[in-house]
Amino acid sequence: MQGLHLTADCYDCRCAPGLLLDPIRLRKFVLEQTLGSGLTVVGEKFHPFQASDGSPAGITCALLLAESHLAIHTWPERDAVTLDVYVCNFTEDNSAKASGLLDALVAGFAPARWQSHRLQRGNGADDQTLALEQLTPHTAYGTQLAPPLVQVQSPFQRVEIADSAEFGKVMRLDGAYMTSERDEFFYHECLVHPAALSHPHPRRALIVGGGDGGSSEELLKHPSIEQIVLCEIDLMVIQAARLHLQSIHRGALDDPRLHHIAQDGFAHVREAARAAAADQRYDLILLDLTDPQGADGSALAADCYTLEFMQACRTLLNPGGALVMHLGSPFHHPQRFALLRQRLGSVFGQAHPYTVHVPLYGALWGMAIASDDLDPLQLDSHALAGRLRERALGELQYYNENVHSALFALPNFVQNLGA
Repeated sequence: MQGLHLTADCYDCRCAPGLLLDPIRLRKFVLEQTLGSGLTVVGEKFHPFQASDGSPAGITCALLLAESHLAIHTWPERDAVTLDVYVCNFTEDNSAKASGLLDALVAGFAPARWQSHRLQRGNGADDQTLALEQLTPHTAYGTQLAPPLVQVQSPFQRVEIADSAEFGKVMRLDGAYMTSERDEFFYHECLVHPAALSHPHPRRALIVGGGDGGSSEELLKHPSIEQIVLCEIDLMVIQAARLHLQSIHRGALDDPRLHHIAQDGFAHVREAARAAAADQRYDLILLDLTDPQGADGSALAADCYTLEFMQACRTLLNPGGALVMHLGSPFHHPQRFALLRQRLGSVFGQAHPYTVHVPLYGALWGMAIASDDLDPLQLDSHALAGRLRERALGELQYYNENVHSALFALPNFVQNLGA
């Protein structure tokens, strides 16, 4: 009886009409997503309905699963779909598989808006949902979330914000954890300050992504910063952060020094690099991106991890400038970590990986500073302490002059990745 019951009501679906009308096409899609999530199909039924004039009028389907069931009803006259997934967790926790399946189905039907509900059935049922993110096909991490405060489908991704007991408000994009009120400083301070403090006088910075405003807020603590260009394609991320994540951005999204460009990051950087104008160059470029592969198989930010993109970023840097990006988990994503480290090393004169444990991500996370001139390891703790005092960066919760060198002290297995 113990299990997870998920439902979703999808409206204004922008998928191909045939997915709502053709049982053969629907069957192919549903089976692919179900088997891809790791669930076991033991029976199926797809029943098409007809209107009074004999035209197709929607489909009801049910999959019997070894873990329980999936039921779908399509309403083509309303461009709507209802979804129902239930999995038993009595002998094995199938919650991540069910969540992944629901996310994949919602993505496939592409609703403009939807409502979802999660019910823990059996012992310990309450209004909290254990929301899991798949780190790999075999490992998931998550925390209990209250019913969402924000749940919208933007033109690019699913944007969700919900309260949690341990992390405060949490933002997820396409089901992947992005940031939270209580642990954001682990990620944002370590993304920003090792490079910003190593630079003697950063004035202009480009942030690609970063719609929650956390990296902008950290950069604006440096008094020399005159302008930040925030290239965030998704306006709904910024709108949701403005309303619900004030404790993360602290007004940075509305600071007069921040200029927002609602454009694809790859396109913006490539166009700027081709223009090669001196006044469009930066002292720092921060790639505050989603992962190159999303939880539902999407790849919104994938182009921003390519060799071509890194080369364009290098063109946009002033002498002494640096690019900062995250590499993923060296344990869970070793191939990605190694590949991105190698790409950075092939483009820039030097690339320095470092690591920090991010509680919300449930893993040790990799980042890197790449530059032709700037070496974050040149400054000792005494010099860094002096810069911290000069820039009045006394409100930091994670980073300090001693942490700086510790970030770059890599375990052997991390040193060997991509070396």
